[in-house]
Formats: sequence, structure tokens, C-alpha cells
Amino acid sequence: MYNKRSDTATEFIDHDEIMASIQWAQDNRDNLPLIKTLIERADDCRGLSHREAALLLECADERLNGEIFALAKRIKHRFYGNRIVMFAPLYLSNYCVNGCLYCPYHAKNRTIPRRKLTQEEIAREVIALQDMGHKRLAIEAGEHPTMNPIEYILESIKTIYSIRHKNGAIRRVNVNIAATTVENYRKLKEAGIGTYILFQETYHKEDYERLHPTGPKSNYAYHTEAMDRAMQAGIDDVGIGVLFGLQRYRYDFVGLLMHAEHLESVYGCGPHTISVPRICPADDIDTRDFENVINDDIFQKIVAVLRIAVPYTGMIVSTRESAESRRKVLELGVSQLSGGSHTSVGGYTDDELDDDTTAQFDVSDRRTLDEVVSWLLDLGHIPSFCTACYREGRTGDRFMSLVKSGQIANCCQPNAMMTLMEYLEDYASPSTREKGLKMIEREARLIPNEKIRSKTMEYIRRISSGERDFRF
Repeated sequence: MYNKRSDTATEFIDHDEIMASIQWAQDNRDNLPLIKTLIERADDCRGLSHREAALLLECADERLNGEIFALAKRIKHRFYGNRIVMFAPLYLSNYCVNGCLYCPYHAKNRTIPRRKLTQEEIAREVIALQDMGHKRLAIEAGEHPTMNPIEYILESIKTIYSIRHKNGAIRRVNVNIAATTVENYRKLKEAGIGTYILFQETYHKEDYERLHPTGPKSNYAYHTEAMDRAMQAGIDDVGIGVLFGLQRYRYDFVGLLMHAEHLESVYGCGPHTISVPRICPADDIDTRDFENVINDDIFQKIVAVLRIAVPYTGMIVSTRESAESRRKVLELGVSQLSGGSHTSVGGYTDDELDDDTTAQFDVSDRRTLDEVVSWLLDLGHIPSFCTACYREGRTGDRFMSLVKSGQIANCCQPNAMMTLMEYLEDYASPSTREKGLKMIEREARLIPNEKIRSKTMEYIRRISSGERDFRF
């Protein structure tokens, strides 16, 4: 029985409701007046239900699809402007006891070299990331009760925050680790994390259990209810996602939105971010073994309709995607990108490390962070290294209320420009610096509030004189 307010995974992610929603969308795919009405209504930026979004995803009419993509672009610009938040993953350990069939870290893989970073090695990785210009990390670790206990994660977070190298500092650590207890989520909250991220992989219970035959992750309910425990522990910024290609994309698309609706209904705040990774090759993982791999056109449609359905939620695309794929979805809804990423343990400091054999997944976009920043500037985007909202307490429903009212732009645009200025002063190549300074000069004129505009330019001048870490 579908109940979005239930605390039971199989009720707020109800199989029959998902199948009924998919069937309803397919039955109405030629109902162009209904689709047109949904597009017009969604222009108020209040989002769509999972069933309504499923219909937009099903639409095959070329003219209406053009309107869907145009609406996604308008909504993206309305809430996020031309800002793109930058981050990098930091892999701490690839020891894992789970048997996930799509991940090379699975316990039965005897070919991948296993490694766990010491605190000294973590410090070196962090310095390398700081020297690139990163301010925001997402830490990753396999699930292993003795090699990667919560104490190791907490100690690692403390180490990361403690490192100051030249003008570098990691100002926010997001955490992507296995589902855990309310008590452990409280410990993560007390450690000062930003967003807790956990991908569902697939919402289809039978396929989930088939893909996770062994290990703690095989418990569908415990995994699916993890965000509830995190929010009960006080972590009000959570990030959800699926791995498209494991299950039929329509199913996981609807499940993803049902999960967002559940969190909004129960806790008054939906997910802070949604990630949309696609399955890709890795050490002993061949995508030809998966029959539900999606093409670029479907991927772009998913991003566009998600942006319409959950207009206030950030959307993340990693270096799994090619530069060209990332360029297209940036316009349609993506608000966060990784750059200069390594998906192997120790990959930022070990030049001899072969990412193709030790990584969790193959990186498609292998450009350096500076190359990505330069590319974004060429496209008219502002690369942002901002972490101000976390540190000013603008999280959860406080963040969402500012986004929904439009007031967040008074913070985000200036903060993006100031953190970009820090990057230009400390890390950018000469050509990137030149582009960035022109971008800041141009964007400064567009800040509507005269007081904020004046203060922003004052801070930017002080950054160029050597001061750091201003924020609104």
C-alpha cells in the first residue's frame, strides 16, 4: 500500500504505485493537451508529482519535448543562474564486504589492489587537492566493519579539516558511506559534515536483492530507509541518487521522485541533491552485462524532467560522463560538477597508480580542474567553490525556504564570484585567470542589490590583496 509518509521502505517506495505510474504515463503519452497543461503548470516552479513527471519523460512529441527542454533551462537559470559548484571525490579505502555485482570493490574481486589510506596519506591527498584549488570534498569508502569503521571515517574528517597548506583549506566535507545507524549519523553531524550522500542504486526490490547478494548492503529496507535515520539524527542535507542502467530507467526515475516526495512529506525538506550516474566500465565490470544501459538522449531527458519535477534540488554529474555529455546536461539542470577527479584510493598523490585497474569506475572526463574551470568560463558559467551556506547554517528547510523565495541569489552569486576570485589568485593558469577576471567584472554589474554589489567588490579587492574566506 503506497504511503509516502510511512517509515517503511516498501510503502513509501511502493512497487505497484511505480508500475501504475509508468502504465498511466504510457497510456497518456499521446494526450498532448494534458502534457501541454503539465508543462504550463510546471512553469510556476512548484514541481511535479512522480506520476506527472513520468508522463513528461514518456512524451515523444518533438514540439512538446522542445518545450520541456526549454522549461528545464529556464528553471535551472531561475534558481541557479550560471553558477556551477565544484567538488572532488576523495577515496579513503576500497576494502568492502559487500557483493555488489556492478562495483569492482565487491568482496569477491581478487584482482583489484586493496588499499586504505593512513591519516598521513590522507593529509597528502588533501594537500594535493588544495593545490588544485578544491574547497569541497566528497569522501568515499567501501563498507567494512573492521577496516573502515565509523571511527576511521570520523578521524579522517578531522584530519581533512585540519590541513592548511598555503592558502588552501577544505571548507566542507560531504560523506558518501554505507547506510548506518542513527547514532553514527549523529556522530557524522557532530563532525561537521555537509551533505550525507547515499545512492539507492535501484529502487526495484527484487533486482536490488539480486544485485546485492551478500553483505550488509543486501538489506533493501535498511538501505532505503537510511535517509530517514540520517534526518532523524539531525543531518538535514541529504543526497540521493540511482545508478541508471541497473534497472529499467522509467522504474528508477519514478522511485527517485517518490523518495524525494517521502522526505519532503515527513521531514519538511526534500533531498539537497540528486545524483544521476550511469553505469560505466571498471576493473572487472563490463557494461555489456547490463541490458538497461541508457543512451545520451534518454540521459538528457531524465535530467531535464528531474529539474522540472524538483526545481529546488541540486543535481550532480560526475566525471563518469564525457565532457560533451556534461556540457549538454549543464544547461538542462545540473548544478554541481566534479573536476580533476581520481576514483582510486591514493590517486591524487601516487603518479604510478593505474586508475583503470584500481578505480571504482572509469573516468571519462580526465581534464584537470583548471581545464574544467576554463571550459566552464568559456561556456558562460561561474565555477563556484562556495561552502558558505553550510557554514552559515543555511541547510535543510532553511536553505530551501531561501531558494524557493529567490533570496538565495543574494548570497550565491556574490559567494561564487568571491570563491572564483580566490581560485584565480591562488591556482589558475594565466589564461584561465584572464577569463575569470572578465567574468567577475561582467557578473558584478548584474548583482541587483547595490549594497551587496558594493560589498562584493570590496571583498574581491581584498582577496586580490591577499585576504581570504569572505562570505555572505
